[in-house]
Amino acid sequence: MSFILAFAGSNSSTSINFELVKYTCSLIEGEEVRLMNMSNCPFPMYSEDHEIEHGFSNSLNEIKRDIQFSKGVIVSVNEHNSYPSAYFKNLLDWLSRLDRNFIRDKKVMLMSTSKGKRGAIGALEVSDKLFTRFGAHVTGTFSLPSFSENFDRKKGILDTELADNHRSVLNAFLKSLN
Repeated sequence: MSFILAFAGSNSSTSINFELVKYTCSLIEGEEVRLMNMSNCPFPMYSEDHEIEHGFSNSLNEIKRDIQFSKGVIVSVNEHNSYPSAYFKNLLDWLSRLDRNFIRDKKVMLMSTSKGKRGAIGALEVSDKLFTRFGAHVTGTFSLPSFSENFDRKKGILDTELADNHRSVLNAFLKSLN
């Protein structure tokens, strides 16, 4: 049985992007969804020396396998200084060294959120380009600005226009899987 893989590009145990991913997954019906908490997946900073000396970790191989066996991937990226976090970029570096085609032809719903008014749009734009470079098909993007004002852990996205936009991007992603 195929599944949708979902995770945030953050390794923080208090990640608001992980909250957005969990909420998004709660809206999906009729599909198996595997939610991965990246705070349980530490990786050393990529270096060729480390790769030669230690190779690729089991957890990295498992993530690559999960991506490749999934029917689609939902990712929400966090932002540090207008770019994806070092953790997320490092994860992509490791995955692309393990297999340059780790996400080729995979459908991806890409999201971001932050506490600021731009909603991590800089990280979203860079991540869109990175995924496309590695051969993924990004079916749509969604940015949630001002997380604390626009999201409630019980109610979800509070702003009607943002909620409708999010639902539209999710529906387009789900439709692309069939």
